[in-house]
Amino acid sequence: MAKTKTLQNKGKVEIDRDILLSIINLATKEINGVESLTNSYLPWYKKVLKPKSEGVSIKFDLNGKINIDVYIKVYIGYSVPDVAYRVQENIKNSLGSMVGLKPGKINVHVYGVVIDKEGAEEN
Repeated sequence: MAKTKTLQNKGKVEIDRDILLSIINLATKEINGVESLTNSYLPWYKKVLKPKSEGVSIKFDLNGKINIDVYIKVYIGYSVPDVAYRVQENIKNSLGSMVGLKPGKINVHVYGVVIDKEGAEEN
């Protein structure tokens, strides 16, 4: 399902769902403290059927706004609320600047805290 945006009598632009997933994925991984996106919330059969989603769920509401759920793992030692807020803001700014979309809801779900392997080896 592609998102369509009509430009003032100049035609329309269609954005592929995979492009939106890529933008959201990159915007999430740019934030310090995010270890990775995770599909842990999905049942095993959906992991097989939706390998590209990699921790991102996109839904469009009746008004045409995009609602996003992001599932992440955070490194230990980072403030979870701070990381989640920065992920939300970065996704909103990235979608706005790259494709001109203003998202509705951006929900960040933290599915784990991970010990940094490099930091654990140094101690």
